[in-house]
Amino acid sequence: MKSRKEVVELTTEEPNGKTLVIEDSLNQTVGYIESKIHYDQKILNKGFKKIDQGIELYPNRLDMRFGKIYALGQIKDWDNFTAEIIKTVQYSATNDNNWTWTNNEKQNGKEFFLSSLQDYQLQLYNTGNDDLLGNMTKIADEILKYYPNNIESLSNLAITYLLTKQYDKAIQSLSKAEKINPKDYIVLSNLAHAYKLKDNKEKAIEYYEKTIEFGDERAKEYAKQQITELKK
Repeated sequence: MKSRKEVVELTTEEPNGKTLVIEDSLNQTVGYIESKIHYDQKILNKGFKKIDQGIELYPNRLDMRFGKIYALGQIKDWDNFTAEIIKTVQYSATNDNNWTWTNNEKQNGKEFFLSSLQDYQLQLYNTGNDDLLGNMTKIADEILKYYPNNIESLSNLAITYLLTKQYDKAIQSLSKAEKINPKDYIVLSNLAHAYKLKDNKEKAIEYYEKTIEFGDERAKEYAKQQITELKK
């Protein structure tokens, strides 16, 4: 928190996010004021040094590991963000997900751990930066080494393959997920989309029909629209 510095900048180009618009006497936009966040690296490094000491002394304290990952995400240090997640995944196999939290309270274990990792994958995806698809792949691959039936990681792998037009690899990953849970309509819908991108209309329709069978109302409606388009 101490390393975080907020400054106000004036620019003539419209930035992303919330801004204050500056207009002239004719109500014409002439500029924008936006808030920018910077971090003092020297102060930040002190924080990382301390949290590393804490993790070394109390390796089962998941809040400290997640705290470090959170901070790395805030400063957009995506390589170290990814590396820290991978370290934590590897250690989860050592302690069998016997995690503790603040005041050494027992945490919910594997389910909570894996769901939190999915949030981090979503954080990478939401950057919209295709250069980070490799980071998502590394994390998913590492999770699957220890949790081969983790459907979310199989789906994440498939998404990276779809975005890089590796449709056969995406279908292979999603097919594994389907075998684990044949009624997971998100997996089924993604399979349909993969086959659609591969221009295999017959298989795409087959999986959109499965999505209609097991999906929620929104998924069903979308699947019906896709089938109509594919049959034209």
